[in-house]
Amino acid sequence: MKIILAYKVEINPNNKQKTALLRHAGAARWAFNFGLRRKIESYETTGKFLSAMDLHKELVSLKKKSVEDGGVPWMYKVSKCAPQEALRNLDRAFDNFFRRCKQGAKRKGFPKFKSRKQSIGNFTLRGKIYVGSYHIQLPRLGIIKIKEKDYLPINGIKILGVTVSEKSSKWFVSLQVEQDKVVGKISDHIIGVDVGIKSLAVTSDGEVFENPKALKQSENRIRLLQKSVSRKKKRSNNRKKASQKLSRQHYRVSCIRKDAIHKATTAIAKQASVIVIESLNVAGMMKNHKLARAVSDSSMAEFLRQITYKVGWKGGKIIKADKFFPSSKTCSKCGFIKSDLTLSDRTFECSICGYSIDRDLNAAINLKQLAVSSTVTACRPESSGLLRQTKLLVGQESDIGFTAGRFE
Repeated sequence: MKIILAYKVEINPNNKQKTALLRHAGAARWAFNFGLRRKIESYETTGKFLSAMDLHKELVSLKKKSVEDGGVPWMYKVSKCAPQEALRNLDRAFDNFFRRCKQGAKRKGFPKFKSRKQSIGNFTLRGKIYVGSYHIQLPRLGIIKIKEKDYLPINGIKILGVTVSEKSSKWFVSLQVEQDKVVGKISDHIIGVDVGIKSLAVTSDGEVFENPKALKQSENRIRLLQKSVSRKKKRSNNRKKASQKLSRQHYRVSCIRKDAIHKATTAIAKQASVIVIESLNVAGMMKNHKLARAVSDSSMAEFLRQITYKVGWKGGKIIKADKFFPSSKTCSKCGFIKSDLTLSDRTFECSICGYSIDRDLNAAINLKQLAVSSTVTACRPESSGLLRQTKLLVGQESDIGFTAGRFE
């Protein structure tokens, strides 16, 4: 079975290559804005949108004209893939916009013009791309060194394309490849995972993955850097340098957060064949102004996204419990629901059986029991279990609803 994967790694271009990278990113940004402007003009006059092929033909004709005649002959200095892929991305942006309109979403997401003030941007290249242990060879850019040896795959792959991007004065390549799916042996084990703010994740086996709280740890540093930016004269070189320092600090925060999430999700995915996790309403939690910053710093949605595809790679199952399932308020020993449990109560103490346990561990055990009960119910539909019948799908997500306060 073939799967499509992407490998992202930082590159180390020289000054000449940096200039070429900036030129390609600028060409892609210009083509995107040109296509968006022409689509809007065409719709206002004819009521129809131009396709990416039509826009590409117009762009080719503009290349042949001089600058005085409104042409863009400088486009010949970059690979033809950069503007072509930018126009294809514009088409996909409009497709997503129309899809959200049909779905009745609140935010339609009409495509916006790109500005260099926000970011340099990225561009995609296809064609003859070669990968080595220390370098990658790209069309019109030549051989560029990579910073991690033997990170990009070399054998047994089909290269589909590469996307080059810039962030905080660092350049990255994301190599998209097609390769065989390797399914290793996974233990026949069920794990419940409780995702939270105090701890990044707690498993039903008692393993705790600490939350680095990267943003909270860097608040003072970010505040000082932001103050330094605001005190500099606008459009000055000193303000630009201060902005770059602030950008690097934000990038460092995101790297710390991603590193912790990747390590936790990889370790959990290796341990079990069935993983139960809550489907949290992160958007609703963000509306609480007392918890919004802590919730965003823990990246719960990103944790769920990563563990979902990593378990799918290994051929396991992901079970998503209902968002209203009282995992923290339910006693994992007797099934009693303690409705008056608050967020400040870090220890669950059952008033019926006297069982005392850590709040997060109790929630993880309840999630595990939910999977065991649902498996029994799915195998024996005539059983008297109070959970609704659920079918587990290999490599896919399953939603389980909770309808009572006791497990059988």
